[in-house]
Formats: sequence, C-alpha cells, structure tokens
Amino acid sequence: MKNKLMSVSTSIVKKSLFLALVVSLLAACASNKQQEADAAAAAEAEAAAAAAAVASAADDAASVEVSIDTAANLESVFYFEYDQSSLTSAARAALDAQASALRDTADSVRLEGHADERGSREYNLALGERRAKAVADYLAIQGVSRSRIEVVSYGEERPISLRSDDSAYSLNRRVELK
Repeated sequence: MKNKLMSVSTSIVKKSLFLALVVSLLAACASNKQQEADAAAAAEAEAAAAAAAVASAADDAASVEVSIDTAANLESVFYFEYDQSSLTSAARAALDAQASALRDTADSVRLEGHADERGSREYNLALGERRAKAVADYLAIQGVSRSRIEVVSYGEERPISLRSDDSAYSLNRRVELK
C-alpha cells in the first residue's frame, strides 16, 4: 500500500511537473508572441517613418527640380541697341520674370556686361559696365537685394559672334545673368 501511495504520489508529482512545464512553455511562447508583435509593430512604425521621410525628400527634390526648371526657362541674356545702356522693353519683361524668381531664393547673381568690337577697348569696358549696372539697378528696383548682385564688364573681350556685321554686333551687345 505504501508503494501504491508512493506510486500515486510520484505520478501526481510527475503530472504536476509536466503541467507546470506545459504552462511555463505556453507562457514563454505567449510572451515571445507579444514581444514579436511589439517588435513587428515597431518595425512597421519605422518603415512608415522611413517611407514618410522618403516621400518628403521626393517632394523636396521635386520642388528643387521645379525651381531649377523655372530658372532654366527664364531668359538670362539681355540685348542692347548700338552704343546704348538703356533697357529695351523686351529686356524689362524678361528681367521682371528673373526678379520674381530671384526674390524667392537667396542665390547671388553675376551680371556680365559685353559690347561689340566697335570703339576702343576702354570705351567698350565702360559701356559693358554701364549695361550691367542698368540691369542691376532694374533688378534692385524690382526687390532683389543689391548685396546679391555682382557686376562685371568684359567689354569686347568675350564676343558670342566673331563676324563683323550688324547681326553679329547685335549678338555681342548684351548682359548675361549668371
């Protein structure tokens, strides 16, 4: 009887231990599943944040592309009449668009004044400078800060056309915005 009691007792202990083991395994699995669920939720949140960052960067890149495209479509060469430094109506219209774009950025610009080959070197340097200053003055009146505008004159030193006729001369009488 004692053996039987001992055997029942051992059996109960074994069953209890087995039950405890099963319960602890289930508890461990449940906490792993919870941890896995938490990790999966965190990974999903990180992926969503990364996707939002990529989308934001794409939007920023698109706006930069648009402003680059806009700037590329604007006229940047302004032509002048023979021996003149006053702006034509076509130059004023193009400068209005440039001024609008320049007010929206902090970029500096360089205005390069040019002249055709007629006249002395010194006279053409002075004429190129007067032309570049005329453009700078117009941009300043339109709201572009003077501190962002650099004026340079090349006179007759950098012609676009090397021919010596009226059409070539008219191409060389210009200010380039860079």
